[in-house]
Amino acid sequence: MGQDQTKQQIEKGLQLYQSNQTEKALQVWMRVLEKTMDPAGRFQVLGCLITAHSEMGRYKDMLKFAVVQIDTARELEDPDYLMESYLNLARSNEKLCEFQKTISYCKTCLNMQGTTVSLQLNGQVSLSMGNAFLGLSIFQKALECFEKALRYAHNNDDKMLECRVCCSLGSFYTQIKDYEKALFFPCKAAELVNDYGKGWSLKYRAMSQYHMAVAYRKLGHLADAMECCEESMKIALQHGDRPLQALCLLCFADIHRSRADIQLGLLKLHCLGEGIYRTKGQQRELRDHVVKFHECVEEMELYCGMCGESIGEKNSQLQALPCSHFFHLKCLQTNGTRGCPNCRRSSMKPGFV
Repeated sequence: MGQDQTKQQIEKGLQLYQSNQTEKALQVWMRVLEKTMDPAGRFQVLGCLITAHSEMGRYKDMLKFAVVQIDTARELEDPDYLMESYLNLARSNEKLCEFQKTISYCKTCLNMQGTTVSLQLNGQVSLSMGNAFLGLSIFQKALECFEKALRYAHNNDDKMLECRVCCSLGSFYTQIKDYEKALFFPCKAAELVNDYGKGWSLKYRAMSQYHMAVAYRKLGHLADAMECCEESMKIALQHGDRPLQALCLLCFADIHRSRADIQLGLLKLHCLGEGIYRTKGQQRELRDHVVKFHECVEEMELYCGMCGESIGEKNSQLQALPCSHFFHLKCLQTNGTRGCPNCRRSSMKPGFV
């Protein structure tokens, strides 16, 4: 496969990936990787595979492709390619929580100075190093790296980098329990998405919404936290972003826990898990979540005593009788009973819920 055909196939894969046909995109890129004779094209397609596997949560595969990309960069004998490949290696180790390795590879990147591309990547290197220091709870060095990354973003007018740094600063201030700043920075990231993000990936919006949800929960603004988390989860589901889906599930559980609503939290988790595994076609995991969902419904008596359908899965008008049993309004109207079908106690006029 020559240079022109390699470019065409990489572009085809990108179009498939952007339309959420991830598996087809991966197949196209893997064919390019196997057949291309163009080292620069090989380097580019490896970058696509690294990004895709990162967003899918396949971090070991991400690391594998990053190692291959370094070998390709050495073959090209280009310092810009080599720096980019070391950055991808650092990011792969960051995802795998190998924070000391991340810092080491970032320092290698920072020693590769002198080219325009390397100067542009320095901000991303500083961000990755800051995330690693944060993972190690070395807060002063983490903040120094984030501030350095923010300066690079401002100097190069790099709004995407600024957005990512703001989200990381949100995590930083959450960990040191300054929740006002933990909210301020993701809100700033959301503003950047609204003002400049027309052509950006939706992952930037999802990322800012998730970090806002975390901060709102810490501040006790649970309705706002739920709204942001639902928005983030919606985008994560659309784009198959498994790591973000997992983070949103944890955030949902924390929100319900903050409400002292543990059973409803489990119900929400199982319902969302069912949707994820149904989309992925993973039948065994799907069955597990369906069973657990219905166990929660049974335990909480969240079902209509007439039709037997669960209550809370979809929006519907309900009535509660004085005995505290819930029913669908349409079921009571159809049945016409004056007593509770569950306990057979006579009821007074039911109230709307």
